[in-house]
Amino acid sequence: MTSSRLGTAGRPLCFALYFGNRGFFPETLIAGARTCLQAVVEAAGHRALLMDPEATRHGAVETAREGAAYASFLQQHAGEFDGVILSLPNFGDETGAVAALQDCGVPILLQAWPDEPGRMDFQHRRDAFCGKFSIMDVFYQHGIKYTAFAPHVVHPESPAFARHLDWFAATCRVVRGMRRFTVGAIGARTTAFKTVRFDELTLQKYGITTETLDLSDLFQRVRAVDPAGAACRAKLDTLQAYTRWDGVPGDKVATLARLGVALDAIVSEYQLDCLALRCWIELEQELGVAPCVLLSELNDRGIPSACELDVCNAVPMLALALASGGPATCLDWNNNYGDEPDKCILFHCGPVPQTLMQGKGRIVEHPMFAKSFGSGCGWGCNAGRIQAAPMTFASSKTEDGKLRCYLGEGEFTADPVEPGFFGCCGVARIEGLQDKLLAIGRQGYRHHVAVAFGSTQVPVREALETYLGYEFVVI
Repeated sequence: MTSSRLGTAGRPLCFALYFGNRGFFPETLIAGARTCLQAVVEAAGHRALLMDPEATRHGAVETAREGAAYASFLQQHAGEFDGVILSLPNFGDETGAVAALQDCGVPILLQAWPDEPGRMDFQHRRDAFCGKFSIMDVFYQHGIKYTAFAPHVVHPESPAFARHLDWFAATCRVVRGMRRFTVGAIGARTTAFKTVRFDELTLQKYGITTETLDLSDLFQRVRAVDPAGAACRAKLDTLQAYTRWDGVPGDKVATLARLGVALDAIVSEYQLDCLALRCWIELEQELGVAPCVLLSELNDRGIPSACELDVCNAVPMLALALASGGPATCLDWNNNYGDEPDKCILFHCGPVPQTLMQGKGRIVEHPMFAKSFGSGCGWGCNAGRIQAAPMTFASSKTEDGKLRCYLGEGEFTADPVEPGFFGCCGVARIEGLQDKLLAIGRQGYRHHVAVAFGSTQVPVREALETYLGYEFVVI
């Protein structure tokens, strides 16, 4: 079972290509622009959707009538494209652009071609640098949301545009996956964990439906799972291949498999795109297991799953996973790393997806539960280390009817953590970490943080802020 949202994260996207024209400027540049931009988009692994060049003068849009023709073209292909790339081979016309794109319903990337030294005569001068401002201004007046990255003008064949296209693709994935989605809250908030409070009504304003289930429902589902049934046998096979189980009592492995089947059933029944689970203390007391490895496997499968009922970190986990095309995880801001101010240890008991770890993990008993309730009640933590890689981190909270977020980038390093350190962790290096930690604490964000590999800060913020209305704070 894979999330319907993340199951498409790695698929090629389709971009509708729009070309603007203004008759005072050289229309002879448009034909080459159409060929060039289509080739660049397709070389990047995406699909390009172009209107017939004969449908308008010069294969571009200038007038309101031509804009209406382009809008009709998009309506005919509704659902086929993920975003629009508005390309300005010359100045372009803002009236035609508004008529064409005001109802397109997807992100719009503005791309303007640069003028070239030695080609600034009247036959070759584009003035797209200026024309892009006109488009931006009139889109602002009409309330049309759009995306623009620096530098202001960029050739489609340049490395800068390749970066823009990657960012825009990630933006489109996040917007498409998060306009409306469902998060599961399985169990009530643990009484002591007031740091994970959240407001369902605020989430609903942002298109996020919360499905809540009591742990008693989960326990009943676990008891109903046939240990000899096909679903349980398949789950056992999956879990045993997923990580290392040396020394884990067989009855604990079997219980974790039944719990995994029950969680899968909830995900399927309620069509959850992500979830948060009350992972202690009742699961340990009632079932005698810790669910960390099940969250790890769900995360690796593309269903972002936060522990400790942290719904507000399940949300940025989904965004990071959609943007990166890989799994995300929920970690604690947990330890300093000696005296190094820009490094810390990010940790959790074992929900980190195997894909982000240095090889397979190892199932161990949770020492906190063994200490509190006696040995044998906390098997299920997938212990190991997070591999070195660039990463993006984020967190969110609901406050005063708003969904507020912070976002940043850093890297997991290869710095060692002593063998006796429990759980799954990694050393993170983040520039200006100490100031960021102060800002996180003073602005009331929790001790959890969502993390995924890759550099996706720009597209995640673009998607959530520009198109979905999330608020961002500076840390």
